[in-house]
Amino acid sequence: MFFAYIVQSLASGRFYIGHSDDVDQRVEDHNTGRSHYTKGRGPWELVYAEAFRTRAEAMSREREIKKRKSKRYIEKLIKKSGRAGKELLKYRGTVG
Repeated sequence: MFFAYIVQSLASGRFYIGHSDDVDQRVEDHNTGRSHYTKGRGPWELVYAEAFRTRAEAMSREREIKKRKSKRYIEKLIKKSGRAGKELLKYRGTVG
């Protein structure tokens, strides 16, 4: 299973959008400086995730969210999902 995900910096409120087959590991990577863009800008919290059967689908959704270039759209996705942080990881059984 693959995921398109959004993490948010608890320090600045900024969002980072990505995809991964291991969201736990990616969030850890963001928080330990192993991700170039997010290094030194955290701590980061998982605020949104969507599950997909293939990496191509997850990458496509990541690009779709990024193309919007809209903080309002991202906040709407998060609010609509009704999930936050660790609660999202329980969501993994659902495929988009």
